Amino acid sequence: MTDNVISIADNIAQVRSEIAAACTRVGRSTDEVTLIAVSKTHPAEDVITAAQAGITHFGENRVEEAESKIPRANAALTPPPTWHMIGHIQSRKAKLIPPLFDVSHSIDSFKLAEKLARLAQDMNRSFDVFLEVNVSGEDTKEGLAGIGWEDDADVRAALWPICQQIFALPGLNVRGLMTMAPYEVEPEETRVVFRSLARLRDGLRADFGAALPDLSMGMTNDYSVAIEEGSTLVRVGRAIFGERPVG
Repeated sequence: MTDNVISIADNIAQVRSEIAAACTRVGRSTDEVTLIAVSKTHPAEDVITAAQAGITHFGENRVEEAESKIPRANAALTPPPTWHMIGHIQSRKAKLIPPLFDVSHSIDSFKLAEKLARLAQDMNRSFDVFLEVNVSGEDTKEGLAGIGWEDDADVRAALWPICQQIFALPGLNVRGLMTMAPYEVEPEETRVVFRSLARLRDGLRADFGAALPDLSMGMTNDYSVAIEEGSTLVRVGRAIFGERPVG
């Protein structure tokens, strides 16, 4: 085996060990947490290597990259992995999402949700999605505006109707909520963000009767904290594949 194959396999084992440790700390089963290997900028060969080491879920950020990588990886793997779109979706590229991906984590407007719902219906399928909510307030983060939702009635008055409209769209299966925490040197500082999203999920469940079984939160720097706060899907790239290739 090449050094890269060994490295990816070892990295996956280390990440799984840390997931198990986080689950143990809060009395959860590792079966409750899905590891998504984020293969952005890494070649299809690395996806295949990771799949051979047991990864069954992969995440991509850019449609252009995914258009060539996903077919190449799928052709080499039986069964093919589950593909998650985790990056921002431009409206003009929405038509490419359901044919390529099984899940989208980045629904950040009713307009986008409505477009994906129509596309899914045209394909006679139900498309799994997550509503991306910006609960940290960072200007650089995408998502429905959710900063201060617990205390600000105006934020809830804007957010609740959008969520309700998306829940009602035929063709979409809204599995839950997604957020991205700010990068912090100390991962513990992200806990308040993850806790806020989990509470938001609880509030939407209570008011609309939506199941929302999943929370997509936590990346390489903070996935252990996210798991402690209830994450069911963690999106890990660097800790599995190493630093992104330059150029």
